[in-house]
Amino acid sequence: MRIGVNTRVLLKHRMEGVARYIYEITKRMVLAHPEDEFIFFFDRDYDDEFLFADNVTGIIVAPQARHPFLWFTWFEMSLPKVLEKHEIDVFYSPDTYLSLRSDVPTLLTCHDLAYLHYPKHIPLLVRNYYKYYFPKFHERADHIMAVSHSTKKDIVSQYGIQEDKITVAYNACAENFNPLNSVEKVNIRLEISDGKPYFIYLGSIHPRKNLVRLIDAFEQFCDGGVEHRLVILGRWAWNNDVIAARISNSRYLQRIKLMDEVEGDISNYLAAADALVYVSLFEGFGLPLLEAMQCQVPVITSNRGALKEIASDAAILVDPENVVEISHAMQNIVSDVDTKDRLIHAGKLRVKDFSWDKAATETYQQISKLYQTN
Repeated sequence: MRIGVNTRVLLKHRMEGVARYIYEITKRMVLAHPEDEFIFFFDRDYDDEFLFADNVTGIIVAPQARHPFLWFTWFEMSLPKVLEKHEIDVFYSPDTYLSLRSDVPTLLTCHDLAYLHYPKHIPLLVRNYYKYYFPKFHERADHIMAVSHSTKKDIVSQYGIQEDKITVAYNACAENFNPLNSVEKVNIRLEISDGKPYFIYLGSIHPRKNLVRLIDAFEQFCDGGVEHRLVILGRWAWNNDVIAARISNSRYLQRIKLMDEVEGDISNYLAAADALVYVSLFEGFGLPLLEAMQCQVPVITSNRGALKEIASDAAILVDPENVVEISHAMQNIVSDVDTKDRLIHAGKLRVKDFSWDKAATETYQQISKLYQTN
């Protein structure tokens, strides 16, 4: 079987949620199925580390597609030609885009439909592209993988897709996220927080991540006389002016540490925190929750949708629009040792429910079904 894979977002040092998903799923499929040939389609020069075995061939397809007009060109003009040229049996597109002009059997992964729920948080051209094309992509796909039951429910509700066309396969946590001992934690804190305990946010930075309210809550928490810091670790994405202004005007600006994820070992920075505070307004999954749990770090997260689904009973759930609730949750972590220990124990159990091997197996099964059917 010749499997074509859309790998255009695999960029070294830019391995955020969707890219990490693609990396983990495709690597496992490639290694588990040496009998198959995988053609990875990139939109620019790629790192050889993404060619996981001898049965992978990397192909650069122009143009570089990081803009709605170029998305159209890449998926609707360039990609159909290369799928035909390389005689692809099944096309796997794990980033929610596909080609409407290709008749190659296609498996699509949907991560979320956030643009429908928070449209103003997305740049206008991107929003319009999503609004027009995403319903068509989901209709065109021969089968859809959803990363959570919340996302599956959203697809059915918003697009009218039949439930049996959608398979849920959860994300999981990378193996390099591990707990630190007390000495290691002290050393990390000396490095990034003047030796003080800290809360951490991990993820890209844009309005849906609710960072303005997080800073509001952190200020209320600090008003209680504690010495904690807040570490915000991630890539600045889009529509960030309000967030940047809120940070700059914070009464506790000197206690807020902004870090780009390429500056060091993300897992160590997370593992040395008192808690992960991830109170996003909307997510299709919420991978940082599992990363914190595997590091044995307590989690504070939103009581909505996929975040509630993934956290289950292993986190403090808060209304993400209620600053007081977020602040109280932070105080609860600091002042109640029993609560902190309970969350750590529950997280160690909860993270075992998620497996990249299982997700990759379920994905490959759907690819095989499309091949056999067509």
